[in-house]
Amino acid sequence: MALTASRPAASLARSTLIQMGVRIGILIALTTLASYLHMFHTLREEAIQQLERHVAERSQREQAIFMLAEDNHAILKKALVERIQAWSQQDPNPRFDSLFTQLPDGTLRSRAEGFDGTRMTGVFIPPGVRLDTELRRRILAAHDVVSQYGPAFAARFTDTYITLPEGPCITFWPTKPNWAMELPADDPTLEYEYYTLTTPEKNPGRRTAWTSSYLYSPTQSWLVTANTPVDMDGRHVGSFSHDISLDELMARSINDHLPGAYNLLVRDDGQLIAHPALDMRDANMGYDILGTTPQPGGSPPRLASEEERAHLRSLFERVRNRQPGESILELPEYGEHIAVARLKGPGWNFVTVLPKSVVTASALRAARYVLLFGLASLLLELVIMYWVLQKQISQPLLVLTQATHRVAAGDFQVVLDTSREDELGTLAGAFRIMADKVQQREEQLRQANEGLEQRVEERTRELKTVHGQLVQTARQAGMAEIATNVLHNVGNVLNSVYTASQLARDRVSGLRLEHVSKVATLLDEHQADLTTFLTQDERGRNAMPFLNKLGQNLVKDRQEILVLLEDVGRYTEHIGDIVKVQQNHARTPRLHEPVHLSALVDDALRINAAALTRHRVKEVRQLCFLSPVMTDKHKVLMILVNLISNAKYAMDATPEDQRILTVKLELPVSDRARIEVHDKGMGISQEMLTRIFQYGFTTRRDGHGFGLHSSAVAAQELGGSLTVHSDGPGRGATFSLELPYQPIEETPRA
Repeated sequence: MALTASRPAASLARSTLIQMGVRIGILIALTTLASYLHMFHTLREEAIQQLERHVAERSQREQAIFMLAEDNHAILKKALVERIQAWSQQDPNPRFDSLFTQLPDGTLRSRAEGFDGTRMTGVFIPPGVRLDTELRRRILAAHDVVSQYGPAFAARFTDTYITLPEGPCITFWPTKPNWAMELPADDPTLEYEYYTLTTPEKNPGRRTAWTSSYLYSPTQSWLVTANTPVDMDGRHVGSFSHDISLDELMARSINDHLPGAYNLLVRDDGQLIAHPALDMRDANMGYDILGTTPQPGGSPPRLASEEERAHLRSLFERVRNRQPGESILELPEYGEHIAVARLKGPGWNFVTVLPKSVVTASALRAARYVLLFGLASLLLELVIMYWVLQKQISQPLLVLTQATHRVAAGDFQVVLDTSREDELGTLAGAFRIMADKVQQREEQLRQANEGLEQRVEERTRELKTVHGQLVQTARQAGMAEIATNVLHNVGNVLNSVYTASQLARDRVSGLRLEHVSKVATLLDEHQADLTTFLTQDERGRNAMPFLNKLGQNLVKDRQEILVLLEDVGRYTEHIGDIVKVQQNHARTPRLHEPVHLSALVDDALRINAAALTRHRVKEVRQLCFLSPVMTDKHKVLMILVNLISNAKYAMDATPEDQRILTVKLELPVSDRARIEVHDKGMGISQEMLTRIFQYGFTTRRDGHGFGLHSSAVAAQELGGSLTVHSDGPGRGATFSLELPYQPIEETPRA
């Protein structure tokens, strides 16, 4: 017993220890998470600030060469205008002829005698240029300006040159001193991008324009050209250009970056100037992020994979679509922070991309230390708690557990230590009181149990009696409902029987048989001279036509009376069918038989024909031909007769020319046939639509509310449904009977 009792106490101690350990573990996890989030937020803000400072500082550094080029061009423009004005009063020919000479290929170039391209400015004039005095002066002015400033600019720029709209090119290019002598005569100088960017058509603002980056193959150096147009008196007189080497800028952009980040240079039109993943081998033009068709003969750089290309396109679209003044962006789908700064001059975008994982990694490292210290604290806390629980809780709980087993075995004389002033002492006292009360309850239960069986038997007999009464009441209620339905449906058909019999009586009463007797008497009186009477006497001549017409009328009246009598017979047969339907409803379902639904609709309309005529109701039939279907013919007929009869009464207040009853048979889906009965009568309000099929509910003064209820029940028994729709009072109503449609093939007659 001691071993068995000790297990719950030890289990409770372990459970308590585990629960407390879990709580402390959760607390440590939450603390670690809070520390991680705090550090992540702090590190993220610091990283973004560092990123923003880095991009701002780098943009200031990298744009210096471009700003210097624009400043140089401002100086060159001013100097050229002054030199052209100075030459306007001088004869240019002696100086021009001393500097340049015409070669056999038709070009004019710098004279080779004493020419040193490392120190001197070279001139190339393509063949066919008309060298008038004004152009000679401009060439000399440009030669003087480039010669004056070119050597000073050579320390920072590859070359300095000016292109005139007529085609001459004046260049100081110390790293390629013989360019003026080696340039082909048919070189398309005016077709190059560096010149076309300065024409008034493409540069109406007359600002410095920058070409795309390109590879200069002789030196395998990547260049970009700054080009500034010069206008005088509203006319384009020349364009200054600097070729700027991009090799150092591209190398710095790729290699000099923040830890874990990378840089790239990109133009607004999608040309990528620098990117660490670009393969520049065999390339001679920039990479187009947007994927437009490269220039003929151009070979762009390559990216390793389609994933990198898609990544770069997403990054570029984010940079291009940023708001004005927005310098820090995010690319959530790739988990990156983006810093953007615009380089003054060419307007390039210097972009630094920092993956968010770099920030989270630092935060995770810091959070890992917090977690390790927390786990160590948790283990120490659990050891201390285990000792306390074992000493202060497990032993007292063991005693309580043993006392519990004794009480469960029926021994209520337990002794517990109630002297403790803590919760366990209170629990021991409460347990002692509980044991005493349990002993009292046991005695009371034993006494109460002795009379329980007798009371149960008496109650059982009472319930059996009440059950029998309920069964009898339900049987009587069912018989009353069946009788009510029979009377309602028979009443509908008897109305038609009465109407048909009345019409037949009117037809018989209207037969003018007395005229036959009169004609016979007249003929008998003139029997002796019958021929003369029939041919010459006016009454005799009218006698035979009268008899002929009278005979036709009698035949017609007889036919109508026979039709009415057949209707009476059919109505009487339907009364018997209604009684049988209700009897079957009270007993077992009758067998189904093949039925043409369209013929059944015709029968229902025929049963109500006399009443419809009496109420001046016009009928419209829209019946599609359907193959026969197995169903209970008389239940369906009973439903249709009820619906048509109700529709007839619903139009009593409608003007006679608007009393139209429409019956439609259709197949909305392959396995359901629908018969709709639509009237233009009084309509149904929205609140009544939910009650229209309830037993005993009616809107007619003399109605009893059984017809629609029994019709809805019959529709359910057929496996179908009966529903109603109305747009409101005065707008008519449509009752829809849907039945299962499983067509059967008709057996051909022999």
